Amino acid sequence: MPHVVTRSCCNDANCVYACPVNCIHPTPDEPDFATAEMLYIDPAACVDCGACMTACPVGAIRPHLALTPDQAPFLQINADFYKEGRDRGTLLARVPSPLRVREGAPPRVAIVGSGPAAMYAADEMLTIPGATVDMYERLPVPYGLARFGVAPDHGDTRRVADTFDVIARQDGFRLHLNTEVGRDIDHAALLDGHDAVVYAVGAASDRRLDLPGADGIGTATEFVGWYNGHPDHTRHVFDLSHRRAVIIGNGNVALDVARILTLDPATLAATDIAPDALEALRASRVEEVVVLARRGPADSAFTSGELLGLAAAVNVVVEGDLSDPGGLEGAASRKLGLLAGLGAPGEGRRVVLRYFSAPTGLTPDGVLIGEELLEAGLVLSSIGYKGRPVPGLPFDEGTGTVPNDKGRVIGMDRTYVAGWIKRGPNGFIGTNKTCARETVRTLVADLNGVLIGA
Repeated sequence: MPHVVTRSCCNDANCVYACPVNCIHPTPDEPDFATAEMLYIDPAACVDCGACMTACPVGAIRPHLALTPDQAPFLQINADFYKEGRDRGTLLARVPSPLRVREGAPPRVAIVGSGPAAMYAADEMLTIPGATVDMYERLPVPYGLARFGVAPDHGDTRRVADTFDVIARQDGFRLHLNTEVGRDIDHAALLDGHDAVVYAVGAASDRRLDLPGADGIGTATEFVGWYNGHPDHTRHVFDLSHRRAVIIGNGNVALDVARILTLDPATLAATDIAPDALEALRASRVEEVVVLARRGPADSAFTSGELLGLAAAVNVVVEGDLSDPGGLEGAASRKLGLLAGLGAPGEGRRVVLRYFSAPTGLTPDGVLIGEELLEAGLVLSSIGYKGRPVPGLPFDEGTGTVPNDKGRVIGMDRTYVAGWIKRGPNGFIGTNKTCARETVRTLVADLNGVLIGA
């Protein structure tokens, strides 16, 4: 009975290290780990030991006979990853060697932020005997996008917070909530009291549409924060009085928003959605959500898992040429096949995935696509995140990141970055584990006087 990785995969690679037969790929040692949509189990090599199920923090791995109907496609998705005869190698994935500080007192490290990258960095630091971590979070609750960026109906993915709770209970960990660096404490003070400072502040702003009339329109990020009860977004008001809403952009966040707008509120009532958002959605008159993409289906920015989750929850209609342009492989080919395989939509609210529809402007009545006006009451942009400058640190406006070498901030002493502010807004929750590990190992090498990354 082979096991199967399903849509809630967080890519933290715990399962990779737990597998005794090297049947889960890509591993963190392989070049496609950072770009893969998810991890995959080789059904021909799996020995059904269940170690991966125990290791997965979000319950994303199932025996193939225990898959629910909406998870069933993942059996083939996992198998397809290996159909070209991928070389799995003969060695198990390398478990990182233990961290040690050669001399002096155990390290004291400050971490700014408390999202996934911050928590994984803390976990890595606390493997050093006697190490202490002070974590500073400006909000009254921790965990960043793991708490405020995951849709309320994705309960499995939200379970990663349980892993962070375990990290926070370790000896040497101290969490300082309602504490903003730059307002309540500054960088110099952090350096005075610690051996190093790690900034894991994410990518806190949205990329903005450069279109006529786009000034002031809402973003999918704001909408997600609103329905998840993020303190910065609870006062937002969204127009749900029109029968149509439009989302510009078609990544995973766009599909999350489309699903929440069209789900039966009775389903959402069983989740921990913000009460005010639930009441607004109960009164919503939205019947159709149009997700606009300027390119074709093969270039869809969402993952296969997110599409399958959307199609299992609500009616989905695809508008655009679904013919295979040829030469497609991997994720692009799979998404095109999944889109082409969607059945006829049923009655009720629906999501329309509309391709080859680049918006040319916005009006008070909706979105212009060439000469066409697509009427809508609610228009949200969802074209990605962008990092904000961190006071006192260098910043690259083009990439929205702090310039760094394997996490070491260029031109600064004892200062490091991890997560999206380090590498840009890409990857999944678990991708931050590998990213944070690299940063912490750079930090420890610096403490030990070892030259790396030169």
